[in-house]
Amino acid sequence: MNRKTHGAIAAGHSKTAQAGEIMFENGGNAFDAAIAAMLASFVVESTLTSAGGGGFLLAHTQAQKSILFDFFCQTPRIKKSLQDVDFYPVEINFGGALQVFHIGLGSVAVPGNLMGLFEVHKELGKLPFSVVVEPAIDYARNGYQVTPYNRITFEILEPILRASHESKKIYLSNNQLLKTDEIAYFKDFANILEELSQKGIQEFYQGEIADQILQDMKEGGYLTKKDLQNYRVTKRKPLNLNYRGYQLLTNPPPSSGGILINYALKVLENVDLNCFKFGSKDHLQLLAAVMALTNDVRKVNYDNYLYQDNIISEFLSEKNILRGQNKLQKTINKWGSTTHISVMDEQGNAASVTTSNGEGSSYVIPNTGIMLNNMLGEADLNPLGFHCWPGDSRISSMMSPTIILQKGKPEIVLGSGGSNRIRTVLLQVISNLLDFGFSLEEAISKPRVHWENNLFNLEPIEQLKALENLQLPPGTEIAVWQEPNMFFGGVHGVRRREDDSLEVVGDPRRSGFGIVC
Repeated sequence: MNRKTHGAIAAGHSKTAQAGEIMFENGGNAFDAAIAAMLASFVVESTLTSAGGGGFLLAHTQAQKSILFDFFCQTPRIKKSLQDVDFYPVEINFGGALQVFHIGLGSVAVPGNLMGLFEVHKELGKLPFSVVVEPAIDYARNGYQVTPYNRITFEILEPILRASHESKKIYLSNNQLLKTDEIAYFKDFANILEELSQKGIQEFYQGEIADQILQDMKEGGYLTKKDLQNYRVTKRKPLNLNYRGYQLLTNPPPSSGGILINYALKVLENVDLNCFKFGSKDHLQLLAAVMALTNDVRKVNYDNYLYQDNIISEFLSEKNILRGQNKLQKTINKWGSTTHISVMDEQGNAASVTTSNGEGSSYVIPNTGIMLNNMLGEADLNPLGFHCWPGDSRISSMMSPTIILQKGKPEIVLGSGGSNRIRTVLLQVISNLLDFGFSLEEAISKPRVHWENNLFNLEPIEQLKALENLQLPPGTEIAVWQEPNMFFGGVHGVRRREDDSLEVVGDPRRSGFGIVC
């Protein structure tokens, strides 16, 4: 019998984390735990992620090798006349903010999650895949109890969950959404996982499942046989940033989140945050200014140059950073559906995984339980406009799985869901950890803000007077939320303390769960 591995995992659901814990108990490593947790999340967090979505896994191995596995969604090769595309808007209410997304067959991009986890397992896994997939099969076949947070996501996404017969089979009972404590089953998905475990990933991209997808896509979707057959996982060198004596590894272009976080931190590094009290008027103004500057520079110097080979060196050039620092200093003188898994083990392996299905396209592949993504229907992933994407290209995502190293060893693993808020959420949590010296629990639980399109959203803060006479970017309106909300992301993190013990925190905004074993 394999010796139990000591490790820690933080995730968005107790069963997601428990799937990873089971791998540690079987002697698996951090990557086995991460893959098992990913598979489990497709069942118990199915409104946030899916086998039909995409994502990223940032790995740092005990041999001190860092790899970013990019298995995010790919744009189709061929476009259709828009009158032949099934693509329509739905309005999603987060309880304090409305956001419009587009769904239908025409919103589906080439999915990558399944190929991604197979690739990671092949390169870094220790246990047989048949063992790694067991918890997810168990949850799918025997059911899981709907949590209050599951129920909230069902309610938020109800227009999408009711949009197809196959989806209703999963999420409704007697034409009503499943309620808290009811049992949800994914029996079709359990069968698919068993089949994939026995036959391999080609069954999804080239077998009968692919044939079914392609048949249905004729009625308003873009995907073709070549789109599925030619999809590949891309391994990238992580974006590397030094910030206040720490080394930060995160997601490089064509993903957008990592480079925007890097830019914001480099601009912020010139400011002595020891002079700021957390949540004070000056601190809030500073955050709003940094977010506004990052948005502006993204529009001017990033979106139109995304696929250029030198985008990292140009966007993070000393001249560009200095320009931002100067603008921030002048400002100071005047006055972003996704889930995340963080894993670390005793051997020095660390994995930071962020995956998503968007909001889901509403299309569920018949007899599989797999809803495909709506990445072509998310405005923030399509900054040049809907249906204007370059063909056969990796979609630019805000997902930013991150590992923070100290003296070359992983000290903190974190990431977040939250659509276009991901970049501002992680900016704040990283700053809370490295600038304010908060514990992992404090850094994640502290109130958050998000500035975008002249709207400054704030979670409740103790210093309400700090909101009086705030000097914000011109035209900014303030929206104060009544309580912490999933709108502001869900950061699940693991931290190795100085005594080598592990601290693990799941974000309460998304009913996060952490296990040290």
